[in-house]
Order: sequence, then structure tokens, then C-alpha cells
Amino acid sequence: MSLFQALIYFFREAAVNLVRGWKVSLLAILTITVSLFLGGVFLLASENLRSRLDQWRDESRLVVYLDTGVEAAARQRVRALIETAPALVEVQIIEPDEASERFLRAFPSLADLLEGWGEEPLPASFEVRLDWSQVEKERFDPWLQGLSADVAVTMVDDDRDWLEQLEAAVIVLEGLAFVLGLVLLATAVFTISSVIRLTAYLYHDEIAVMRLVGATEFFIRGPFYIEGFLQGLGGGLLATGLLAGGHRLLTHEAGDVLVASMLIDRFLSPGQLVALVALGAGAGLLGAIVSLRRENLGATAENPEEWAEQE
Repeated sequence: MSLFQALIYFFREAAVNLVRGWKVSLLAILTITVSLFLGGVFLLASENLRSRLDQWRDESRLVVYLDTGVEAAARQRVRALIETAPALVEVQIIEPDEASERFLRAFPSLADLLEGWGEEPLPASFEVRLDWSQVEKERFDPWLQGLSADVAVTMVDDDRDWLEQLEAAVIVLEGLAFVLGLVLLATAVFTISSVIRLTAYLYHDEIAVMRLVGATEFFIRGPFYIEGFLQGLGGGLLATGLLAGGHRLLTHEAGDVLVASMLIDRFLSPGQLVALVALGAGAGLLGAIVSLRRENLGATAENPEEWAEQE
């Protein structure tokens, strides 16, 4: 019998086993599904947060607020100091009237706060765009301290602190996803291992006959390996389908909610989806291998103690 014919036989026998023991097979498939689905949710959240974090870092600005009524000479001095910044990309002056317009566009419900002032309530400022990928902390921090110490500068708004905190949160989330994925996959492997072990025990009389007529170990174990593989594959496909359906549903239902949009802005790439399915199939195959690695599949009903000794 050729390898191709053997594989056809393995798949056919595995399909028969799945149908006959559909209840325990369904348990194994659902275990894989839950494991990969939860892992996929964490991966999806961390991917979106990482993407949004990179976007915010690219769009972040250093805002230098000037003292009210600062003279032109002081402005020029501050601008000259800003232009010495490491990895400088662009400097833009924001006049008080433009600052008020921006505030009203961003917070229309707080328009009352700007009414009744004799002059513009918001100070002029410089918006500084830097190439953060080229910024070196050893050069940047002394420059920032010198800028903040200028008498014409009232405050310097630096986004790095909260961006670093958000990046730390993303790293923690990725770590949790990794640990949770390992624990859940180990549980799934154990479940499939138990299911395959039970199936092999139910067929041990047939297996004994196959051994008596000269069947090889590969030929005997092959259907069980394929059964575990199919269970893992089914769980992986079901998990990716649930992820895709849940993402589509949230995309339509979330609307403009900021937190929701941060987590569902983008879906997993085709490569990541294939990896999830492959991980499920691999976990199923591993469970089958683990369940049979010490089993004497030639034990017969007349020698049940051989099975008992191996438990």
C-alpha cells in the first residue's frame, strides 16, 4: 500500500471514529475552540493597541506653552532653542485665537468657559514634531530641561510618559495572552489525549487482530493521529470563524466608542489566522501522539491488565 493510499485509509477511519464517538469528539473540538478563541481575543486586542500606540507615537507633539503677553524677542529666543532639539522635524506656532478655535472644535460643550474674557484666554504655544525613533534620551532630557527653564515658557506638555505607560500595558497584555494561550492549549492537548486514549481502548480488539496479521505500528496508529489532527483542525477553524464573526458584529455595533474602536480597528492578518488554525491542528496531533506514545495497542480483551499497568 502506497503512502497516499495509507493516508486515505487513515482519514476514512478517523472520520468514522469521529462520527461514532461524536460526543467526546465534540468536547475535544470545543476545548480547542475555546482555547484558541480566547487566545485570539487577547492577540487581537494587543495587535490593535500596538498599532494604535505606534500611530499615536508618530502623531504625538511636544507642546511648549508661552507666558501670556510674551514679547517677540522672547518668542524668537524660545523658537531658536526649540530648533536645537534632537531629531527635530517641524515647529509650528499656535496663536491664542487659533488655540481657542481648536478648543471649541474639540470640546464644543465647554464653550461657556471661553466666554466673557476681555482677551484670548489661551496662551500662544509652539507645537514641536520630533522623529521619536531617532530621539536619544541622553541628549533629549537635558535639552528639554533647558527649554522648560526658560522664563518665557510656562509649561511643556510631553506625551512620552503616558505613551510609555500604555506601551507597558500592551507588553503586560501580550504576556498574559502568551501565558493564557499556553495554559489553555495544554488543557486542550490533555483533553484530546484522553479522547484518543479512550477511542484506542474501545478498538483494542480490532487493533490486536491487525497486529496479528502483520500491520505496522505506523499503520495501526495512523488513524488515531489523524483523528487528533482533525479535532484540532476543526477547533481552529471554528475559533477563527467565531473571531471573524465577533469582530464583524462589534464593528457594526460599537459605533464611535473610543475603547471599542481601539480594540477592533483592525482584524488579524491572514497569516495569523492560518497560524491559529495550524496551532489547533498541531495541538490535536500532539494530543494524539502523547496519548499513544506508551500504549501497547496490541493489548487484547483477554489481557486488559496491560492497559491497566500503563494508566
